[in-house]
Amino acid sequence: MQATPDRLPVSLEFFPPKTPEGVDKLTTVRAQLYALRPEYCSVTYGAGGSTQGGTLQTVQSILSEGVDAAPHFSCIGATRDSVRAQLEQFRQMGIRRLVALRGDLPSGYGGFGEFRYASDLVAFIRETTGDHFHIEVGAYPEVHPQARSPEADLQAFATKVRAGANAAITQYFFNSDAYFRFVDDVHKLGVDVPIIPGIMPITNSSQLMRFSDACGAEIPRWIRMRLAAYGDDKASIQAFGLDVVSDLCDQLRVAGAPGLHFYTMNQAHATLQICERLGLR
Repeated sequence: MQATPDRLPVSLEFFPPKTPEGVDKLTTVRAQLYALRPEYCSVTYGAGGSTQGGTLQTVQSILSEGVDAAPHFSCIGATRDSVRAQLEQFRQMGIRRLVALRGDLPSGYGGFGEFRYASDLVAFIRETTGDHFHIEVGAYPEVHPQARSPEADLQAFATKVRAGANAAITQYFFNSDAYFRFVDDVHKLGVDVPIIPGIMPITNSSQLMRFSDACGAEIPRWIRMRLAAYGDDKASIQAFGLDVVSDLCDQLRVAGAPGLHFYTMNQAHATLQICERLGLR
């Protein structure tokens, strides 16, 4: 789906539920969010593939509902044989889209396996399956927290794309300038694939701080100060968050971003509200 003046492609991210109640809840959430006509839904899994069974079950459910779905596929600790077997399973399930990531080492794990970088995984997928899969990779407008330098991070991203990635999804951010600078910088390296901004709705102050500290996403000081001032006033936090994120999305749309990828946290309300503000419902 292409971006047009009246239609910006939307995609959604979920995490696999761990309980039957969570499965039922996510089924309801997806049904609500399908009103946005998502281009696809991605499904995460934990360090070392710790929730991979739940990931594939969730992907299968989404596909059965008539929506394209992409499992997150991490290569850390994997062998070429294990990745080849997993790709064949994906093909048998009817999966045509993947989010290819390096992933995080599980606690206490001693080595990287046969794939050190996400670019190695992308190259192997292309070598093994040709153009069967549409491959998304990660992008970090505010620099990957483990990067040696901003320049090294840009080069690593370019390497992933040259290995065969079709598009990228960014880590979430709240400063649109960081996104536009990143896009300009990679274009100068000759990289020209869609780079979809990742969008995190603000609904819970302490959760946002915790996630951002863990993943290296910058929360501008003025946003931190406003959230702190609201204390435990959830209604004010959510109203403020709706204003901030809707404005961010509008800036991105006006400047020509190719889509929006929402980190839904398995909730529907905030994403639906933002998209309603943008006229995307």
